[in-house]
Amino acid sequence: MIVCPNCKHDNPEGATNCEACYTALPATKACPNCGASIQIDATFCGQCGHNLKPDPSKTPILLHPPASEAVAVPEAASSIGLPPTVLTNPEADLLPTPIEPIVAEINTVETTETKAVEATEPIELAEFPVIPTVPEPSVDPLLEQTPPPSARQLLHLQTNLPVELPSHLQVIHLGKPNDLVAPDIDVSSFPCAEVVSRVHANIRIEEGNYYIEDAGSANGTYINHNVLAKGNRHLLRPGDRIGLGKGDLVTFLFQPPT
Repeated sequence: MIVCPNCKHDNPEGATNCEACYTALPATKACPNCGASIQIDATFCGQCGHNLKPDPSKTPILLHPPASEAVAVPEAASSIGLPPTVLTNPEADLLPTPIEPIVAEINTVETTETKAVEATEPIELAEFPVIPTVPEPSVDPLLEQTPPPSARQLLHLQTNLPVELPSHLQVIHLGKPNDLVAPDIDVSSFPCAEVVSRVHANIRIEEGNYYIEDAGSANGTYINHNVLAKGNRHLLRPGDRIGLGKGDLVTFLFQPPT
């Protein structure tokens, strides 16, 4: 289904204009990973989470020409009477030849003066005062036992119950128990949970940021009362309102750490 950006009407796949208000619909394409229909400007597939951005690290960069290619000396060499030369490795052939260092062997001559120094009595070293060591400052044990800040949470507005988001997961699944994807946040116990799909939405954690995307739910995911198009994701900010399904029956409030 293609959601109209103007009137939020659900249009069939392949439609170019909205059936309700005749607004031009965004173009779609197939996900290269799972084949699901997504928008052209989508950055992530809402069905499988595939990253649609090109990876610049996989673009080959040619820094030097192959060593097998021969490079001819410029024609300026022939103008001064030098024969043309072909270099198989121009960078290596044009470098100056390293000069090996000359090590001269110096015969040590034992003089009478050195013998006289060895025959003398050992020199006594002067005694220096001992510098006392400064003890390291002690650390308050109460500071060492300070727990880390808690993770972000979702506040269920209908029951005013907080739901903590697990910080050790990169992808947090919202939905109800099913045989495909086990939900990390099970909403089946909340009132009006029948409007929520079993695999409804995902929250992804990347570099400390939280992103939410619809996972192909039947009744849609809404951010601040606006529908979140399938294949797109939204950067969550403190105070954002997340609605699972139509009618604003199952609603959460994204909150910072407490």
